[in-house]
Amino acid sequence: MSEIALIGKKIGMSREFYKTGQSVPVTILKMETGRIIQVIDKNKRGYKAVQVGFGKIKSSKLKKSMKGYFAKKNTEPKKILKEFKVNNIEDYKEGNEIGIEILKEVKYVDVKSKTIGKGFAGVMKRHNFAGLRASHGVSISHRAHGSTGQNQDPGKVFKGKKMAGHMGDKFRTIQNIEIIKTDAINNLIYLKGSIPGSKNSDVIIKKAVKNIRKLTMSEKIEILEKQKKTTDKKKK
Repeated sequence: MSEIALIGKKIGMSREFYKTGQSVPVTILKMETGRIIQVIDKNKRGYKAVQVGFGKIKSSKLKKSMKGYFAKKNTEPKKILKEFKVNNIEDYKEGNEIGIEILKEVKYVDVKSKTIGKGFAGVMKRHNFAGLRASHGVSISHRAHGSTGQNQDPGKVFKGKKMAGHMGDKFRTIQNIEIIKTDAINNLIYLKGSIPGSKNSDVIIKKAVKNIRKLTMSEKIEILEKQKKTTDKKKK
């Protein structure tokens, strides 16, 4: 089940306190229960995958083709449809629901979401340029990027040149974010630190691709508590 991702909504940020008095900033995600709409066979499409539907949408907002598709699958209309490649399609059946339980034993996750749009931004804000000099002959172009090209040959600006332009509003993936705790009753996940995106934005969360061997916050605090107990015994 770790091959499949879940989609949730970013509620906001808070902080979690431990017995030692230490606090950790957390991002709270409200997870949605997914429903397997279609199991894709390798013989038909050339690859093995599972199509999962998330969220609710009014049937009046759907096209006729999608209305027919959901009616054929005998399920209520879903707002988001996502395909996930899997190794064994035998483990999945159409109509089965997937929820927060697939991340029960997972410690670290990869999170993908759209960053907050900043509009048209200059190079100093967008790429952290230093800008030009404040005086000594520089006029009206203090925040300019300077030269962008070369000589007559090649006589063009290369692709990927850092320049002013649209900033933000792009999908970004943050890897190896620690799960501080999960609330199965309210379908909430508490992630350590911040993640991209504004409030109520959709977030795709999946088991971390990389193998992380570092200690979690709860494990670190357990070690600290043991050390305190040993020092207290020595004092006595």
